[in-house]
Amino acid sequence: MLKSDRYCVIMAGGIGSRFWPMSTQKFPKQFQDILGTGRTMIQQTYDRISKVIPKEHIFVITNKEYIALSHQQLPEIPEENIVGEPLMKNTAACNLYMANKIAEINPNATMIVLPADHLILKEDVFLEKVILAFDLASKHDYLVTLGITPTRPDTGYGYIQFVEKKNSEYFKVKTFTEKPILEIAQSFLESGDFLWNAGIFIWNMKSIHHAFEMYLPEMTQHFMACEYNSEKENNCIETIYPKVQKISIDNGILEKAKNVYVIPSDLGWSDLGTWTSIYENTEKDKDDNAVKLKHLLAYNSKGNIIRLKNNNKAVIIDGLENYIVVDTDKALLICPRENDQLIKDYVLDLKSFKKGDKFM
Repeated sequence: MLKSDRYCVIMAGGIGSRFWPMSTQKFPKQFQDILGTGRTMIQQTYDRISKVIPKEHIFVITNKEYIALSHQQLPEIPEENIVGEPLMKNTAACNLYMANKIAEINPNATMIVLPADHLILKEDVFLEKVILAFDLASKHDYLVTLGITPTRPDTGYGYIQFVEKKNSEYFKVKTFTEKPILEIAQSFLESGDFLWNAGIFIWNMKSIHHAFEMYLPEMTQHFMACEYNSEKENNCIETIYPKVQKISIDNGILEKAKNVYVIPSDLGWSDLGTWTSIYENTEKDKDDNAVKLKHLLAYNSKGNIIRLKNNNKAVIIDGLENYIVVDTDKALLICPRENDQLIKDYVLDLKSFKKGDKFM
């Protein structure tokens, strides 16, 4: 396919509540340098995909509250390519919105959809798989996804089962499974025909529009009312978004469609969805503590992750094992690493404090 027909949409609308208190509603994790690399998560996503897609063809869809922040962090992208959603409606709505917008510019386009906050260590392999996916999706009526080769029976990821075909680089998808219990995840790993669902999708305009018309016709009708890339677009989007169903692209389209294909990919991938995933992907000291502090004294302590907003603060820990410690201007979190999935619940419980106390 022509390089000029390749487009990218970076999804950057979440608030990353599992990374509280570092990630807040005003400054969510995709706009932060979570791993201390010198580039934020959204900047790393842009850096990666811009090697195969012209910057003029890279779009960001985010909450309208984060438009200015997105411009600030990605000045390379044309301003009109940063699009704000008026409400959070999960991933189906934003995918249709951006497919309509890009189709108006180039009806022959094939687009890749990327989450803004994923870690990919094997960049060369990623780009190789992306080019293969673009080639497949541009030539066929396929909805293509990259499936990650699993390394453990993880219960925090969704899984994709594929129909095996020898000596092929891609396979027809049989089933999608939401986050399974440990015993089922173990059986998936042992079977050899399951991959992790990374939420990376590639399709041409005709294929994705046909899928929406077939499986989410009401949503399609709502979005057809708007004139894209015009002065009327924002007002129309503001009007229709409250009426649009809140559903993921996985539940709304991919679990039902019969033309979904997956490319198995060993990318050194993590969705960096929890503090434990940050711990696993961060350099550690001799006691397996993941810390980047100038002044730390650790006694009989191991397996901890410690993050401070003020790295000039002196920290002393004694007898602490496998804990998360995160200190910011407004909040201090101390909890066992094994409880990292409960952080979203902690944030909800904060609502019990009096109004006016803002911790998110």
